[in-house]
Amino acid sequence: MKTAVLIVLFALPAWPQAAAKANEGYKTKEGRDRVAATLSNPHRDETQKPDELVAALNLKPGMTVADIGTGVGYMLPYLSRAVGPAGKVFSEDIQTDFLDRAKTHASAEKLTNVQFFLGSETDPKLPPGSVDVALVLDTYHHFDYPGKMLANISHALKPGGRLVIVDYYKSSRPDHVRLERDDVAKEIESNGFHLLSQHDHIPKSQYMLTFDRP
Repeated sequence: MKTAVLIVLFALPAWPQAAAKANEGYKTKEGRDRVAATLSNPHRDETQKPDELVAALNLKPGMTVADIGTGVGYMLPYLSRAVGPAGKVFSEDIQTDFLDRAKTHASAEKLTNVQFFLGSETDPKLPPGSVDVALVLDTYHHFDYPGKMLANISHALKPGGRLVIVDYYKSSRPDHVRLERDDVAKEIESNGFHLLSQHDHIPKSQYMLTFDRP
């Protein structure tokens, strides 16, 4: 009987990785080094518009903001200034080499209110009930297990906390992005969130979706 059960278990398909194609370039250190070079491009401000992004987040001094999928820590100085010395920035990534780069960047910028978290493909591993705003910048399309990630992000939010997704329109990167904006919104709402607002961040390139939990 035990043998039969084992055969059935091993015959079951693996849980599908939703973003397998988007994550191909992250599987090796060489691939991540190439990605890191694009994330730290000195001209990125011109295309990412970080000041406008932070203004749209409506952060206040003393808040805690999470940068989920922080990469090389590009957004950390902007988020750190927005929440001030009494606030906190949680810098999270699932790759140790990216997190090391983010730590180096934060140190060079003398950011004293940033804490670092090594997450996993299913859980950012942030303290429960600790986050006012969870920012997922250019990262949602990399979630292999969006349902599990969203559940754990929800667990990390304070009452009244917000989830903000900034990502590419599928039409701008059809070979890389899994879902178009409206389908992203539907997927997130199906996982217990409520869409508050949506607008273009970079016209024809990136959108911003803001959610809370009912």
